[in-house]
Amino acid sequence: MSKQHSASVPPLVPSLQEDAPPRPAQPQGGVGYLGLDVSQAEVTACLLLPDGREAVRRWTVPNTQPGAESLAKRVALLAGEQQLAGVSIGMEATNLYWWHLACLLRNTPLLAGLWHEVYVLNPQLVAGLKRAYPVGGKTDCRDAFFIAERLRVGRLPAPFQVDVLYAPLQRLTRFRAHLAQSLAREKNYFLSFLWLKFSAFSQEQPFGDPFGATSTVVLDQYSVEDLVQWPPDELAAFLQAQGRGGFDDPAAVATALTKAARDSYRLDTVLAEPVSLVLATTMATIRTLQAQLKLVDKTIARELAGLPAVRRTIGSVPGLGAVWTAGLVAEIGDISRFVDDGALAKYAGLVWHPFESGSFQAQDTRMSKAGNAYLRYYLVEAANSVRLHCAEYQAFFAAKLAQSPKHDQKRALVLTARKLVRLLDALLRAGALYQPQDRKEGQTLPHAARPRRQQRARLATPAS
Repeated sequence: MSKQHSASVPPLVPSLQEDAPPRPAQPQGGVGYLGLDVSQAEVTACLLLPDGREAVRRWTVPNTQPGAESLAKRVALLAGEQQLAGVSIGMEATNLYWWHLACLLRNTPLLAGLWHEVYVLNPQLVAGLKRAYPVGGKTDCRDAFFIAERLRVGRLPAPFQVDVLYAPLQRLTRFRAHLAQSLAREKNYFLSFLWLKFSAFSQEQPFGDPFGATSTVVLDQYSVEDLVQWPPDELAAFLQAQGRGGFDDPAAVATALTKAARDSYRLDTVLAEPVSLVLATTMATIRTLQAQLKLVDKTIARELAGLPAVRRTIGSVPGLGAVWTAGLVAEIGDISRFVDDGALAKYAGLVWHPFESGSFQAQDTRMSKAGNAYLRYYLVEAANSVRLHCAEYQAFFAAKLAQSPKHDQKRALVLTARKLVRLLDALLRAGALYQPQDRKEGQTLPHAARPRRQQRARLATPAS
């Protein structure tokens, strides 16, 4: 763990909703379990009593403000009739159809006199329970029952809480992740069609980045035949002018480009126009997405400026600019929600569960991924940036890269992300600035990113 500054940044402000009504203490009596299956149009409800019996027949309300209020009124009425001391309310996190309902049920005065907690469940938590009941098919009413039954089983995540401090930033960073993934898909689609028009371009890689300014001009405006017939010295001069003098050896770039044009397959003339249209349209989409990303990045940086303590704490790590810092902070929220860095890693799905039976223990285990996909995305991207700017993480990445004969790049990167989780957890809890860890010459890096092998206690054989 990295050293921490002794008097650097005050602890972060807890992200609690100030205008929410006070929460009653957990009751000592019986608690009901309300499972809600939420769709765009309606909400199906199932209320189970503490012994597992249904209080009433399952019912449906519209997924609207009046519908949610009628649901809350009926739950309060049924709780009084069944002499329930409180109600646990659960729903699955599917799309965003649950958001308004969860916010309303948590803070509505219609349930103010009744202890209640709202849980937004990962669908995997409910899917495992469904497999124990293989007969019956899938309906909204059955799904509501299984959600209520899952609440009754227990071992639930933290209750839903509207995080007014980080919610605006979270909307922006999640949209930014969507734009980045859309941009990656469009680039891959462009490259697949570029192979039809200019098959040897990706092999020679004359520009390095096929989406650079000079590369896009060449691909947009000139055909393979044009490049073959272009005199090398004139082509080199053209490339140097387009690149504004950025090429160290424009003649070598021109030679590689000409070779790629000569070695490429010749596309049939009937396909030339459709392929060119697809490439031009896809490139226009790529440029639009790039412009949107720049705009969103500026907005994220402006929003992050309103959180100076967080900005200085996590932003002090080399390689964590405004975007990666904002993405991490928006998903982690108040660090006190997590017991330790292990809980934070589990929340992100950066855990490897053991697979063993008897004396056998698998050496190659899968990463869980059963967690917050956005936090996992920003952790991996941030780790990739940190290892390029921080010597400690660069050495750790190299050590992990040398350990595995397969999946080396992905494995090393996710293990570096797991190491970053420990650093972020320590910095956020202490409100400290990052300082590089001093290492003595020849000292090896710790390799405790994966859980240690479990040592089973074996019973002694009784003497005969």
